[in-house]
Amino acid sequence: MSEEILINVTPPETRVAVVENGVLQELIIERSRQRGLVGNIYKGEVCRVLPGMQAAFVDIGLSRAAFLHLSDLCSKDLEKKGSANIESYLHEGQHIVVQVTKDPIGTKGARLTTEISIPSRFQVYMPYANNCGVSQRIECDAERARLRACLESFREKNQCGGFIARTAAECVEEAVLYSDMTFLLKLWTTISESINSAQPKQFIHKDLPLSVRTLRDLYKEGIERVRVDSKETYLKLVEFAKIFVPDIVDVIEHYTGECPVFDIYSVEEEIQRALDRKVILKSGGHLVFDQTEAMTTVDVNTGSYVGGRNLEETIFKTNLEAAQTISRQLRLRNLGGIIIIDFIDMQSHEHRKQVLQALERHLEKDNAKTKITEVSTLGLVEMTRKRTRESLEHILCEPCSACGGRGVLKTAETVCLEIFREIIREVRQYKVRKLMVLASIEVVEMLLDEEADMLAELEAFLNIQIKFRAEGEYNQEQYDVVLL
Repeated sequence: MSEEILINVTPPETRVAVVENGVLQELIIERSRQRGLVGNIYKGEVCRVLPGMQAAFVDIGLSRAAFLHLSDLCSKDLEKKGSANIESYLHEGQHIVVQVTKDPIGTKGARLTTEISIPSRFQVYMPYANNCGVSQRIECDAERARLRACLESFREKNQCGGFIARTAAECVEEAVLYSDMTFLLKLWTTISESINSAQPKQFIHKDLPLSVRTLRDLYKEGIERVRVDSKETYLKLVEFAKIFVPDIVDVIEHYTGECPVFDIYSVEEEIQRALDRKVILKSGGHLVFDQTEAMTTVDVNTGSYVGGRNLEETIFKTNLEAAQTISRQLRLRNLGGIIIIDFIDMQSHEHRKQVLQALERHLEKDNAKTKITEVSTLGLVEMTRKRTRESLEHILCEPCSACGGRGVLKTAETVCLEIFREIIREVRQYKVRKLMVLASIEVVEMLLDEEADMLAELEAFLNIQIKFRAEGEYNQEQYDVVLL
């Protein structure tokens, strides 16, 4: 299997695409104005305790109070008091150190924990824990025992908290693991000093930027290349790799081609398709995705596929193909929470079993934790997928005011960034010096106001002149770049 990672970096945003055999499998977007909070550590102030929910709201300085459940309290504290009542641990006005485990999503605030964890390439350090563990993805019993012994030995020697060996730690030499754990202890010492001097509702520590987290979290054995189109980011990645994962330095490439890095495998087109409700299967069948606040539903249909032998065989083959496509779309769209899949009804128990096994097998590639139920007699499969950040649709789109929220359209910011990329593409292809951009009033206003600095930099960088004309009949997603 050919697999590589593409990193597209611009000042407003960083985009990471995971490509397998030339097909986009996963996309992560981080915008400078809306950077994710997961992994950030704050000194918060309890603003409300809810005994009925066994939870509390904590003010960490964001626009909405964050949510902390009893089950997310530090295990050491829970073991010490042994109480099942949130009021035994928290009270209003109390100052506590918390870490974000889920970004604010929709109307919900961030999800918190007091069980602080600091990840590195090979381990996760938990300063308040008193035990060690090994990733479940490492299946070899001998390797699991070796890693556990290594972690326990280091923990006892340094009288520190607990460690978890990540999947990347498999078969890594003990000297490298010890070096990684030593780095984590030094980092925690620095964070501890910041905690002692911090004021309530103050930010203390943030995770690495997306480009560096990509090497730490997404890189695995078998990935042939990591291409990045920014020289500055490339140097940062190489510097990080030399310190923590020197074996992959040669895999990192600075992409300097004329064609945008995401155009190599038609990633832009795949992103557009990932925003559609309907996904066409190769056989002629199709899937329909409906995302709501409570859950996501996926409907499987045979469409134009008529099969060959009989109806049951046609349905079985459509469901098998759907299982593979659904697992990819869940990663690509970053759909989380409760997911209901409406497979086409199958009479054969063996067919239902094989479809479920196919879905489980394809989901093994997913970094997010998933849990699947049996296929019901109606052909429904209930599953959950851990959600830590907004879905692709929520990042790129907003509710449409024209349809009362029944549909979505891209934000003006997203369209502005698309226009910038289209301008770069046109200039490189046709060597022009003047352009006219036709767009909606909202988009033109943003280009000339909030994005004015970025626009000036683009004109200077490309040595071109860009004019704008607002078209009242254009909707927010429509635009044209005209050569002058």
